[in-house]
Formats: sequence, structure tokens, C-alpha cells
Amino acid sequence: MSIFSKQKLPMTLTVGRIFATVPVALLLLYGKDFPGYYFDWIAVVLFYAASITDYYDGHLARKYNAVSNLGKFLDPVADKILVMAILVILLHQQKIDPWMVILFIFRDTLVGGIRAAASADGLVIPAQTTGKWKAALQMISVPFMMVNEIHPYFPNLKIGYGLLWFSVLLSLISGWDYFKLYLDEKKS
Repeated sequence: MSIFSKQKLPMTLTVGRIFATVPVALLLLYGKDFPGYYFDWIAVVLFYAASITDYYDGHLARKYNAVSNLGKFLDPVADKILVMAILVILLHQQKIDPWMVILFIFRDTLVGGIRAAASADGLVIPAQTTGKWKAALQMISVPFMMVNEIHPYFPNLKIGYGLLWFSVLLSLISGWDYFKLYLDEKKS
């Protein structure tokens, strides 16, 4: 059975998102050693391509009845690997604040712990809408931060920075939502 069969395609997309992190990170870290900004733009295109697989892996898993526990686990992990790796690089490049990364790590660790506790209690906590919005906003704002100013009349770094702080806020709200939902499910 090929890795591109209907049954394996969702998992292939999820794992591909994880592996796409490496070239995106390398292009961002070392692309500046070469003339022009071509490597930044290639990194942005690869980041968007990897981000788009976040929608399609779940959609195709449901469509082809290929939903698996491993897929349910790896999908959010793949998102976190891709986004957090790039955020660490942007932090290194002093384009974002340390508190952004700290708060994202705090929230993701908290939600991971809540999901593990829920699983141990035999509970399933589905993905929350605020968490989905947070992830979507990250996938939009991070590429704005990956390139230098595009044009003086289009302040992409400021736009990306503002959107990223908004995603931090959504991140904290969704973390609270997961915590409340776990407590509510535990009571019933």
C-alpha cells in the first residue's frame, strides 16, 4: 500500500508538516547569508503549504474513514512543532517578545496535561473553537513576521506582531476553556 493511498494520505500530510519544519527553519536561519530575500519568501511559501495540510489531513481522515488515535495525537503536535520552531527562530532574530513564546509554551503544556489527565479518566476533550482560531491566527501572523518589511506602506512586521499578540490572547482563553471543560466533564 502506497503512502499516498486514501487511507494513509491524512497521516502522510501530518508527518509531512513535521518534516517541513526543518527546511523552513533552515531557510529562515541561514537564508540571510545570501543576497536578496528569496529564501525568506521560499520559507513563507513552505510554511503556508505545511499550514494548509492542517486542514486537509483532518478533512481527508474523516472523508476516507481513516481517523486514528495516532492521527488525533500527531495533528496538534505537528502544528506545535511547526509553529514553535519558527517562533523560537523569530525570537532569536528579535522580531517577537520572549513573553509570546513563554505564554504559548505555558498554554500548550497545560492543554497537553489536561488532555492526558482526561484520557486517563476515560474522557475525550474535543478541540475547542478558540484553539482552532488561535492556530489559524498563528498560521496567518507568523509568515508576516518571517520576512522583513515588504514596503514602507505595508508594515507587515507590525501587522504580524499585533496579530501574534492577539493569538496569544486566544491561546490563553482556549487554555482556560480546556481547563473548564475538563472540570465540567469530570463532575458529570
